[in-house]
Amino acid sequence: MVNLGNLSVFAEGETVDPAALAGRGLVRSGLRVKVLGDGDLKNKLTIRAHAFSKGAREKIAALGGTAEVIEGSQRLNA
Repeated sequence: MVNLGNLSVFAEGETVDPAALAGRGLVRSGLRVKVLGDGDLKNKLTIRAHAFSKGAREKIAALGGTAEVIEGSQRLNA
C-alpha cells in the first residue's frame, strides 16, 4: 500500500506504476499495490495500480490525473 502523499517524488505528467514505486523504495517489488488517499497529491499523474481507495480516486481525478487499475495474481502489498 502507498499513500498519495508519498507520490510527491514524481514529476507532473509522469506515469507511476508498481515498478516506478519499487524503484523509489515506496513498495516492495513484485507485490500488488493499493493506493490510499492519505496525504495530498501535488502533481497531475497517471497512476497504475492494482487497487485504489475511493478517496485516492477522487483526489487523483480532482487534479486531472488518471487512476488505472491493472490486473495481477499476487497478493496485495501489506
